[in-house]
Amino acid sequence: MSDYVLLFRGGNPPASEEEGKKAFAAWTAWFERLGGSVKDPGNPFSTTAKTIASDGSVSDGTSDAVGGYSILSADSIDGALALAKDCPALDSGSAVTIHEVSPIM
Repeated sequence: MSDYVLLFRGGNPPASEEEGKKAFAAWTAWFERLGGSVKDPGNPFSTTAKTIASDGSVSDGTSDAVGGYSILSADSIDGALALAKDCPALDSGSAVTIHEVSPIM
């Protein structure tokens, strides 16, 4: 078993409180279906960010549009892909990128 980070990019936030409740219910149901595969359900990211360049300079914001993450455990990246195919982020227009974690610590 390996861990996989799902990064969510783009998409649209719920347009109303009712849509927000539906989205929250969809995420809850998805995590329940995944069961023990969910290592960390994650969270959305705020728009507040700082970026440190390789020269040490600091700027406000980021050029990356990552909106949040989840961490799943699976037998392979294809297994993680199968788990992610019905992720609720996709319903809002987000793209989901899956990265295998290479544990070194």
